Amino acid sequence: MSTSYSTEVSDQFNEWSHGYRKIQHTKATVRLVEEYLQRIPLESKDDHRKLLNTIALLKAADRICSASMWLVAHMTYAKRVPMDGSALTADDFKKKAQGHTGGALNMTPAYTGYLLANSLSGKTRSWVMGQGHCVAAIEAVNAIIGNQYEEKAKLYSCDEQGLSRLCRDYYSYELDKDGELKSRIGSHVNIHTAGGISEGGYLGFTALQYSHVPLPGQELVAFLSDGAFEEQRGSDWAPRWWRAADTGLVTPVMIENGRKIDQRTLMAQEGGTSYFEKYLKLHDFNPLPIDGSDPAAYAMALLNAMETLSKIGQEAQEGRISYPVKLPYIIAEVVKGYGLPAAGTNAAHNLPLGENLVEDDKAREEFINATAALYVSQTELEESVKTLNNHSINGRVREKDHELRLLKRRELIFPDDNYIESGLSVSCLREIDKWFSDLIHCNKSVRFRLGNPDEVQSNKMTKTLASLKHRVANPENNETESITGGVISALNEEAVVSAVLANKQGVGMVVSYEAFAMKMIGAMRQEVIFSRNLKKANRPAEWISIPVIATSHTWENGKNEQSHQDPKFSENWLCEMSDISPVYFPIDANTSKAILINLYKTRGKIAAMVASKKALPVVTTGDEAATAANNGVFIAIKEPNADIQLIAIGGYQLQSSLKAAKLLQRESVKCEVVALLEPGRFRVPRDETEAEYCHDKVMIDLIIAPAPLRIVVSHTGEEVITGVLRRLDLGTEKTTFMGYKNQGGTLNLDGMLKVNGQSERDIESVAKKMLSINK
Repeated sequence: MSTSYSTEVSDQFNEWSHGYRKIQHTKATVRLVEEYLQRIPLESKDDHRKLLNTIALLKAADRICSASMWLVAHMTYAKRVPMDGSALTADDFKKKAQGHTGGALNMTPAYTGYLLANSLSGKTRSWVMGQGHCVAAIEAVNAIIGNQYEEKAKLYSCDEQGLSRLCRDYYSYELDKDGELKSRIGSHVNIHTAGGISEGGYLGFTALQYSHVPLPGQELVAFLSDGAFEEQRGSDWAPRWWRAADTGLVTPVMIENGRKIDQRTLMAQEGGTSYFEKYLKLHDFNPLPIDGSDPAAYAMALLNAMETLSKIGQEAQEGRISYPVKLPYIIAEVVKGYGLPAAGTNAAHNLPLGENLVEDDKAREEFINATAALYVSQTELEESVKTLNNHSINGRVREKDHELRLLKRRELIFPDDNYIESGLSVSCLREIDKWFSDLIHCNKSVRFRLGNPDEVQSNKMTKTLASLKHRVANPENNETESITGGVISALNEEAVVSAVLANKQGVGMVVSYEAFAMKMIGAMRQEVIFSRNLKKANRPAEWISIPVIATSHTWENGKNEQSHQDPKFSENWLCEMSDISPVYFPIDANTSKAILINLYKTRGKIAAMVASKKALPVVTTGDEAATAANNGVFIAIKEPNADIQLIAIGGYQLQSSLKAAKLLQRESVKCEVVALLEPGRFRVPRDETEAEYCHDKVMIDLIIAPAPLRIVVSHTGEEVITGVLRRLDLGTEKTTFMGYKNQGGTLNLDGMLKVNGQSERDIESVAKKMLSINK
């Protein structure tokens, strides 16, 4: 410590630098802290007090971190916590322990370090955690410092009763009288986790998203894992996407513990930190290795990283350096499960001491000894919490209320509804492109993102491309590319959908080949589950809903062989909850636009839309399209007292059904044709929330006339749609479902329809057979 500091400051600093229990400080961390302290001037008594307060914060973080690791261990193994530090007895342990304990122990100093950085700087940053299974770390720290939502604050107070309840509720599996989970503590980040914005259950997606999340002026800390880095490729593109002009400061923090579930990570096998540093440098990152067991190391690294990125971002804005900039990347090296026995082994991943400490005397003794080394007295802990929680002093919000958790509601200005005259033939994607481009120009202050795996122009999105441009570091064509472009293009579906899902403070759209949109479903599903749970808890998401448009789809992609002829994207999304995960099958350009208008007026939904890029006849007027989008259905041919009703799902299916109806009408068969734009509205609801969205039986009978016989001709496979439309099913002899039969090859549209039994002649033949059987 510099001799220019007072004896009191030096003594306090030296006391901190010697460490606290398991929280020890390396020379590198001490040096970082000294450099930080040297920035504080020594000109007044206030400066002296600030130095002492800073050191007090460092000491408080050590104690909170140690106590939180102690609590994480108890959450896994114990039914109660002894706040007086006394040893537990065999009866105090769970008979069957649960928890991703090793990762949670590693996350505890990381999250504490994040809190410390906020306290030191007087700024509450946002956070997201990719390894959501490490939630015990977040819950433990939050319970100790009192950073909880109202529904948990009254349950999990920082005393023996509250923290013991936290331990019992962790993996309790108990249901309440309504059949809902009783515990507010999940196995991953959930909507009750203070400050949580993503479950982090699908490893790797946080790494794909963080560089697209904050707006200028905001700061985001993204906690990542080396296992997730191995699982999901594409995170090394982050410097290619980050721009100071439209993105806030981001700092990725890799918890590099070298272990996945039952073996070393590939990163560890390749050489660990030294290998990873070289890798990051090759991909335009600036690696910052730290001690991953020390909250102070995290805090110093975060503050330095944010300051560095702010400076180089400004230099890039001024043209003094070029993109991509060297994005700071913290590598926190720590053995998995640091703090308990078996750290650094495969066993540390879940249960380092086995699953039953009631019967295992040796393991129980090891637990007692290990947790004794982490224990913090309640008096010390209360004082530390009071010190770290300096929100009122700095006038900043609590971490549970960070900016990306409480998004500001954004209202859009919509372009005029200029619908196309019926009778013309127009591509659905061309009309979507025109309307979306108009929406961009009506909302110039909004950050727009178009996710594009490939062929944005082939998929008819030319006007949008001209408006937004591909985002590249070195534009080759200024008409289609820009450093600050809003079209995120990469031959990686997970990366592009993540870029759009991350843009929750703006407006997004994804356009993909239908067959390849399948790769996006994991990322989409994680988002809608979180959004729906927020909605059910009366804490609804405020982000504008997102369409994922599947085009170049099964029925118009015959030339590319059967790998490109796959409707499973819409089939899978139909299995999700219709109120938050709608699936649309527009039948023409007008209904495509009307569906988008409706969707962009809603919040927290991710919709699948299967839309044709080839021209289709426009069968609706503007008013009819708007009504059809609202109700999810369009009556293409109304026929009172019909002999048979054809129900089409999909634009090409409607055209086949209309042709079949004409053939049947020539033989005096009265035929009604109905197009279902949103089949999920007509399903049997699976819970009360979905029931509020789906049509009830009275409404269904009003908008779809009862019929003696029905044929459903679907874009999807028949098995899935049969299950979805049970309410329209009149029985096996009176209802026939005709769907994609997994037949294909190098074919045109007519060939695709014929080999899958959906040509007009096929529909006519089935109808005649049904009419004959049901005379």
